[in-house]
Amino acid sequence: MKAYLLDPAVARYVIEHTTRPDPLLERLAEETAEVTASNAGMQISPDQGRFLTMITKLAQPRVAVEVGTFTGYSSICIARGLTGGRLHCFDVSEEWTSVARRYWTEAGVADRVTLTLGPALETLAAFDETIDLAFLDADKVNYPGYYELLMERLRPGGLLLADNTLRRGWVADPAHDEDTTVDIRQFNDLVMEDPRVTVVMLPVADGLTMIMKN
Repeated sequence: MKAYLLDPAVARYVIEHTTRPDPLLERLAEETAEVTASNAGMQISPDQGRFLTMITKLAQPRVAVEVGTFTGYSSICIARGLTGGRLHCFDVSEEWTSVARRYWTEAGVADRVTLTLGPALETLAAFDETIDLAFLDADKVNYPGYYELLMERLRPGGLLLADNTLRRGWVADPAHDEDTTVDIRQFNDLVMEDPRVTVVMLPVADGLTMIMKN
């Protein structure tokens, strides 16, 4: 669990009072740690996974989009929440998404997932469907570009969830000028200044911002 913003005792309490992931997701997390080494931290936490499934069930999207699929944990959680809709995943890595493909099949959600490989700034630009729900968890420097492409396609009342928007809390420290923190800080300011949206930033895991298009 990415409990960077919580007291350890509170973090343990949260874990103990959140429905645990099923064995398939636990195996996926273990394999991700083995095959991606230091990149395993890119995977969402189990509590985020539960949240994604619940919010998808509540939103009942016809078209859901994920930018940044990695090895498939978040996409499985979103796909499990679909009730007749379809999830379109955009990622650049054939290697890591090959893991996702195996687990989509095992999870029984492969028939509701479409994967598009390539730079998402290009592939999203060619996507011509109206989006009901989007999850953004890709390279942070390009968040503003992904955001604009998603917003252009998001229906009024649609939701966009952006991950890692608190950056371990470093975004609140002006003295912290590491590149990714600066990128996220600028993205957060961009979203807050956008008159098209209503925003709630949740201190879940590494920060999860819910953005509703007005």
